Amino acid sequence: MSTSAEQMRTWSGPAILSFGFRPFFLGGTIWAVLAMGLWIGMLSGIDIVSTHLDPVSWHAHEFIFGYLGVIVAGFLLTAVPNWTGRLPIVGWPLAGLVSLWLAGRLAVGFSNLLPALAVAMIDLAMPVALAVALAREILAGNNRRNLQVLFLLSALIVGNAVFHWELYQGWPAAEGFGIRIGLGTGIMLIGLIGGRIIPSFTRNWLVRRGATVLPTPMGPFDFLVLGVLLFAITLWIIQPESTYSGAALILAGILNLARLFRWAGYHTFAEPLVWVLHMGYAFVPLGALVMGAATFTDNVLITQAAQHIWMAGAIGLMTLAVMTRATLGHTGRKLEADTPTVAIYLMLLLSVACRVLSGGVAEMSAVLNLAAGLCWMGAFAGFVIHYGPMLLSPRQHGKTDPV
Repeated sequence: MSTSAEQMRTWSGPAILSFGFRPFFLGGTIWAVLAMGLWIGMLSGIDIVSTHLDPVSWHAHEFIFGYLGVIVAGFLLTAVPNWTGRLPIVGWPLAGLVSLWLAGRLAVGFSNLLPALAVAMIDLAMPVALAVALAREILAGNNRRNLQVLFLLSALIVGNAVFHWELYQGWPAAEGFGIRIGLGTGIMLIGLIGGRIIPSFTRNWLVRRGATVLPTPMGPFDFLVLGVLLFAITLWIIQPESTYSGAALILAGILNLARLFRWAGYHTFAEPLVWVLHMGYAFVPLGALVMGAATFTDNVLITQAAQHIWMAGAIGLMTLAVMTRATLGHTGRKLEADTPTVAIYLMLLLSVACRVLSGGVAEMSAVLNLAAGLCWMGAFAGFVIHYGPMLLSPRQHGKTDPV
């Protein structure tokens, strides 16, 4: 059987279709910029899209299921061939998946022009097709250990379907079960996949530097932490304002802080490509702690800001961290963060800081929210400008960095 590299070399079309991370990372980051720009326009009263969704619901949906969904697709299409030893999806089948994702963005954006069922079916087409393709590869490769990732992808699909159902019922979808299922699934993906790649990449870097303090490998404690996190998120999905779910989130936050400390990230400040992974994961326990504490208050702004620690902080920074590293590694470049890459990370962190502060400084809320949006756009535009040419160009000779 030919290797992944041989499969990619047989593709004679555009380089962008030679591996899953290329079109989905580039498309997802472009969409992150455009969607935020559209959102800022909506808040200003400018009707740019003809969507049936209210502005808040559209914004939440396009971040969780539009942006996160496509980045997860790019990651899994790149990681699963490494996990299973089977061939990646390249060429026109890959282009078909990208087209389905684009069709979903158009269907949701112009949902006033289509029946609700058609919008839902078009929007769900790409993740369903992706799940079927990945299930085939995982099962054919006898790689059942990674079925848990497929279950989480299925949960993301269920969350999106619930969102469309709530919208059809006329319920406030931005505050419904669907968005919470999607956000909770995103955090569990970070907990599961981050628990694999962060200690591994950190260990590799520390060993090369001759360090004696190394990350603790995944073990029973990690499974306990993931179990508590899953329990806390499930409670929060069902009863987000309950103090019981708040207490569970606080416990999950404390345990995840302990888990993060065991990965020795405090020894990695010399390489931003490594410490950013730890920083991205740090937003998981931080978000759990603040969201848990928020259940004991009645301040809506604080509760919304707390959720953005997970949304913009954990999901935003972790996806950027994974995309920068995977792009460098899989295009044959040196695994080091240059100045533009560090600027991308810092811009995203500034966006998170502004968005969270907006919940505690009511009189400055509008200004801080605008600053958060502009910094978000700057971070992802920076990725498109700096990493876009790498994603569009043929792979250089170099070592692949598995994910």
